[in-house]
Amino acid sequence: MRLIDTHCHLDFPDYGEDLDRVIERAASRGVTRMIVPGINAASSEKAIEIAGRHHSVFAAVGMHPHEADRSGPDVISRLRDLCINSDKVVAVGEIGLDYYRKHSRAGNQRDLFRQCLDISKELDLPLILHNREAGRDLLEILRASAPRVLKGVVHCFSGDKRFLEEILALGLHISFTGSITFERPGKLKELIELVPPERLLLETDSPYMSPVPLRGKRNEPANVRYLLDVYAGAYGLRPEDVARVTTHNANRLFRLGLEEKSKVAYSIRDSLYLNITNRCTNRCTFCTRGVSDYVKGHNLKLAGEPLVDEIISYMGDIRDYKEIVFCGFGEPTVRLGAVKRISAFAKEKGKKVRLVTNGEGDLINGRPVARELKGLIDTVSVSLNAPDAGQYAGICRPVFGEGAFDSIIVFIRECREQGMDVEVTCLDLIPEQDVSQCRAIAEGLGARFRVRRLNVVG
Repeated sequence: MRLIDTHCHLDFPDYGEDLDRVIERAASRGVTRMIVPGINAASSEKAIEIAGRHHSVFAAVGMHPHEADRSGPDVISRLRDLCINSDKVVAVGEIGLDYYRKHSRAGNQRDLFRQCLDISKELDLPLILHNREAGRDLLEILRASAPRVLKGVVHCFSGDKRFLEEILALGLHISFTGSITFERPGKLKELIELVPPERLLLETDSPYMSPVPLRGKRNEPANVRYLLDVYAGAYGLRPEDVARVTTHNANRLFRLGLEEKSKVAYSIRDSLYLNITNRCTNRCTFCTRGVSDYVKGHNLKLAGEPLVDEIISYMGDIRDYKEIVFCGFGEPTVRLGAVKRISAFAKEKGKKVRLVTNGEGDLINGRPVARELKGLIDTVSVSLNAPDAGQYAGICRPVFGEGAFDSIIVFIRECREQGMDVEVTCLDLIPEQDVSQCRAIAEGLGARFRVRRLNVVG
């Protein structure tokens, strides 16, 4: 399990006596990367110095809003130089607004924030943002930076639902601290559920915000593990899933250099998924592949198609998995022979097998294929996404044209006739009345029906 603490103030005096041991302890618990954010020029310099001595540590350069009354043009120039002259600087931060403590005048805070945003924009560095009771002004300044695409994180999130939604709409990430482990953090847990896992980062905010059961003690990066169970419960994932997704998020956002190899067999929750091809007969307008190569932190971009024996080797010991699922970045039935052979192997091991498909297997293979899947596939999940041939062709753009839709209906019917459990799915991108029609089609064919959320995969 690899973890990344995206916000830990290791430059603070709290670690003056045992910094090396703190970093070693973090590594022993799977923390492979740590980001130390600067709060002023001197702090930023020290963060860079620490990062230079430790491979796993990276630095961010910034001026905390508390410093705004003491910041002039020379300070901004110094920050820019620090960013340019160190290859361990991966972000601009900690910057933002704080109207709670009021250590600096609000106008000066806003001016400083804009100047730091300029550094981020000009050097193409992501942001580490601080906000306390200043959400409206923070959003206004961030929006004014358009048409720039914002990259970064609002750390130690403490706003309300509306602020959270607006931050997510800007494309930013969110991180919470150890406060989510406290006994009565009801509001925070409700907010967590609104954050897509793909936009979540882990942080300790060390030396502050120690999680339960360490409240009252100095916090440190190793303690980031205590957050995993809370997030796993909120998302219905395993702690390992949360670790993998958040590590990928941070690695991509901050360009931390962790290698993420492509996967043929990949686990989510208690299922083992098989990504056997990246070929597909559809060119769907909503396809996840147009956004990212990753699903729940797994890289699904294949350099080539693995052979059946290789796929079985990648599967490893499958005893602890609830099911084997053919679902990757392509249409599995373009490799029908592989699907049948691998399914036979899984059935010999006593495993249930599920096929996630666009339903065009008959057209792809030039013959009805449901009979060939009988006894090998327990459940077939068919992505319908439209109530008629014309709309299906417009949304999913099959290479077979409008004729694909009727073939999919026949495939669903024949899978049911062969005794397979069939689920028909539909994305929520189409109008509600079209969803209702899709539901009626599924139920008329004796299949279950489920609505899926756009861009929520895995």
